Amino acid sequence: MYVADSRSSKAPVAPAAPRRGRREAAADTATGPDTGAAHGTDTADTADAADAVGRPHRPGRAARAAVPGTVLALGTVSLVTDVSSEMVSAVLPLYLLTGLGLSPLGFGLLDGIQNGFSALVRLAGGHLADRRGRDGAPRHKAVAALGYGLSALCKPLLLLVHTVPLIGAVLAVDRTGKGLRTAPRDAMISLATEPAHRGRAFGVHRAMDTAGALLGPLTAFLVLRTAGGPLLADGGRQQGYQAVFAVSACVAVLGVLILLLFVPHRPDAAGPSSGPSGPQSGSPGLRDGLALLRRPDLRRLTLCAVLLGLTTVSDSFLYLLVQRRLGLATEYFPLLPLGTAAAFLLLAVPLGALADRIGRRRLFLAGHGVLLLAYGLLLSPLGGLPAVVCVLVLHGAFYASTDGVLAAAAADAVPPGQRGAGLALVGTGQALARFACSLAFGALWGVVGGTAALAWSAGALACCAAGAAFVLREPPSGPAGPAPVPGPAPTPAPAATDPEVPS
Repeated sequence: MYVADSRSSKAPVAPAAPRRGRREAAADTATGPDTGAAHGTDTADTADAADAVGRPHRPGRAARAAVPGTVLALGTVSLVTDVSSEMVSAVLPLYLLTGLGLSPLGFGLLDGIQNGFSALVRLAGGHLADRRGRDGAPRHKAVAALGYGLSALCKPLLLLVHTVPLIGAVLAVDRTGKGLRTAPRDAMISLATEPAHRGRAFGVHRAMDTAGALLGPLTAFLVLRTAGGPLLADGGRQQGYQAVFAVSACVAVLGVLILLLFVPHRPDAAGPSSGPSGPQSGSPGLRDGLALLRRPDLRRLTLCAVLLGLTTVSDSFLYLLVQRRLGLATEYFPLLPLGTAAAFLLLAVPLGALADRIGRRRLFLAGHGVLLLAYGLLLSPLGGLPAVVCVLVLHGAFYASTDGVLAAAAADAVPPGQRGAGLALVGTGQALARFACSLAFGALWGVVGGTAALAWSAGALACCAAGAAFVLREPPSGPAGPAPVPGPAPTPAPAATDPEVPS
């Protein structure tokens, strides 16, 4: 903690409040709510930073500053933590379904409960993180550390429980930790990054996070082999799975230590007085957080995230369908998440940068179109290894187009002083919708079968995507031009509709 705090003073300092007019004028004259900062904010912000330290502006400096050290440190924390989490997640479906004899409906209920706990706690995490401590700084790092610590504590508990209710309770606490840490972590990423580069910054973080998701199942596979326990259907009662849980606990503790030592206490370049109007002095209350839904941009984005989340089949069900519909051998089931993770890892950064150029909301909608293609391929008569690879690549591309991109789009719609609460609102709405989808899909599978349930979900996704495209349609604007020259600024738009928030 002290190592990180001692270095936080070296982070780039935001321009003083009197210079905000230049950036606002640039943002107001740019075209489109998602691409305005990319046209106007980058040059002005970099020039102001160069003037502040007495150095001439160099265009290459903006590119190097696109991904701050805070983002890389948080990405490392997520990478290590995901190795720990995915070690358990890779073996959990077969452990529950084969070892404990859980039904698909029961598994859907358990999977939905995990997402539900995470969603309900996420609002509290975002609200607590925005509240300021005695030093006047938000508590983003403290709340994130609490969340990572809870998840680390749950891993050794899996060594002690062997019944479905107790495992469900442990997983609920683990998801509580995830819910607490998600909004503060994403808030720190957005506050440490210039608005024009947020898509790329979130892409870098998600790529590092996914690298952990890629390494986790491989680590579990190697630990099982080294420990000498059977790979499948041992119910977690033999030494192989006990070794997986023990190693997972050690890796989770390492992630918490990296957060405490290397993530700055004040990663945000925006001070309490910057950004649009909002409770910037003192701590925002819970009512202030809920009032963010009065902002049209955030309300529309949250509505669309909920609609599309209601038709997004959970990963576990998708992998079960891939294994059964495409004729994959059972012993390869634990390796299916690797295909999704590999595609996510390769595409997260380029698609994040693409979102900065073409618009984050457009790419978010396009990602759900990619998911619809994956559903269609699963419903087609095609089979075999090529079809499996195509589905997993499309699944990874869906996450690369939506996960970090949605967080970047939400960060544009809320003031810096309420960044945690705003991101939590969007994330909670999406998570609750996916919780409902998991329950509904499990029940529908039990009644009509997995293939028919997927067909219903695909049809609903097509309808919801069309509705979201209408809600998130871009306002009419003129053709894009060169970067604006500082001059008399037009009358600024009200803070509630400002699409880009300088940070």
